[in-house]
Amino acid sequence: MSTPAPTATPLRQDYAAYTPTDYRIWRTLTQRQLAALKSAACAEYLECLQQLYPILSADHPPRFSDLNRTLTEAHGWSIEVVKGFLPVDEFFDLLSKRRFCSSTWLRNENQLDYLEEPDMFHDIFGHIPLYLNKDYANFAQKLGALGVKHAANEEKITQLQRLYWFTIEFGVMRQDSEVKVYGAGICSSTSETKHIYSDNAVVIKPFDLDAIMQQDFVIDKVQMLYFAIRDFSELFAAVDELATRWNSAP
Repeated sequence: MSTPAPTATPLRQDYAAYTPTDYRIWRTLTQRQLAALKSAACAEYLECLQQLYPILSADHPPRFSDLNRTLTEAHGWSIEVVKGFLPVDEFFDLLSKRRFCSSTWLRNENQLDYLEEPDMFHDIFGHIPLYLNKDYANFAQKLGALGVKHAANEEKITQLQRLYWFTIEFGVMRQDSEVKVYGAGICSSTSETKHIYSDNAVVIKPFDLDAIMQQDFVIDKVQMLYFAIRDFSELFAAVDELATRWNSAP
């Protein structure tokens, strides 16, 4: 007689484990990024960030339980605690279920400007605020659902990863003729934020779904190419168009 495999215990945030050093690092990262984003971030990101105050602030690392209540009430999202990078199929599956994965560890004082693997500051400060925006939240869920549906198609998964990279991670938009940032890889990094406005070699193109799906990206250098949307409804329309194309393809 076989016995069922034990169910894995969900990972949780151990809030009591954060040290005074963690509090100091969170405060430093948050304060300097708030200053950098005041004139750089899109209005929607700043509005969502304000809605999350004081749950998300420089005063303390955020409690995931508090964030989850606000996210769930808004558009049904919640945070899934993970140890690190997930396989792409698991990542898209979580998105499709309106769950965004986040680590609970925080970088050390020698990693304030750069680290290879996303930590809690990137995952929470960079990503989470915009899940209070309806169009953005729906876009991310539908992107995940496409990833689940086409998980066996390597070419389509690669195209979805590119779309994710140039929007959710390194997206920008034009507001009142000015370039504003919303991608988490920018919103969580002072150097990335400054880079967009200070490097004359940076290229910012209008959002183009077909161009993005053919564009390779780099993960270990600052970005030199960005695609600017008009607003978040354009993202939802793009992923909707992609779903229609793929559904009608032979």
